[in-house]
Amino acid sequence: MFAFVEQRYPQAWPYIQLMRLDRPIGTLLLLWPTLWAVWIAGNGTPSLKTVLIFILGVIIMRAAGCVINDFADRDFDGDVERTKGRPLATGAISAKKALALFCGLGLLAFVLVLFLNELTFWLSFGGLGLAVLYPFTKRFTFMPQLFLGAAFSWAIPMAFAAETGAVPEIAWLLYVANLVWTVAYDTEYAMCDREDDLKLGIKSTAILFGDADRLMIAILQGLTLLALIMVGQRLDFSWPWYVGLGGMTLSFLFQHSLIRYRERWPSFHAFLNNHWAGACVFVGLYFQYL
Repeated sequence: MFAFVEQRYPQAWPYIQLMRLDRPIGTLLLLWPTLWAVWIAGNGTPSLKTVLIFILGVIIMRAAGCVINDFADRDFDGDVERTKGRPLATGAISAKKALALFCGLGLLAFVLVLFLNELTFWLSFGGLGLAVLYPFTKRFTFMPQLFLGAAFSWAIPMAFAAETGAVPEIAWLLYVANLVWTVAYDTEYAMCDREDDLKLGIKSTAILFGDADRLMIAILQGLTLLALIMVGQRLDFSWPWYVGLGGMTLSFLFQHSLIRYRERWPSFHAFLNNHWAGACVFVGLYFQYL
């Protein structure tokens, strides 16, 4: 489909690339935990309106996040092997047009939130603030992945607010689980660019952890599983939930086989594999409520 768009509408193609619509992995990594929250908040039968709004919101806000990220990194991406072909780095799109696109996507997300309750409306400003802040944290902290985790997890309290009108303790436990998981998989992602980032002075957990990177990823993944086990215990879940967590565990083990030599592209494929980890948890959750 995207090859057709690139050939038929070449002027639109750089914008599709800028929003990463041709690379849905980020959307999926954001979508799965959002659906965890929507399903738990709705006790297995969330309203169709909530499901549709949050799916659309994930697509729009992930696209907006990619745009503002590339805007922030436009002076660096051209010197990084993995990102040198991005539209802002090549000059295919101007910084001004990228900002306009970001504002347009933000407006679309705002319209979606208007269909939800007041609490969700006010929480949405926190999500927007985190989305804007994250790309610039690479300049002043070795933990930008922590801010990404906070941004990627913000849909969780919003989902509970939309479905129940409140944000209970279980929502924040799920939030912590997803935040820690995000730091783990984005460290794998940062391992791809570590050599380039060191030259450019860009900070990341991959640089912070150094030779302890694989150990720290394992610890973070273990904490993710522990938090999700606690979620299952507090909600009195049975075997389907834990089978889903078993699938996530197998995914984590496979990832460690990929990153054992800390090579660029195997590390990238380890990052991509996290989509299956999130999917396993959702499948377990779905059958839990059946």
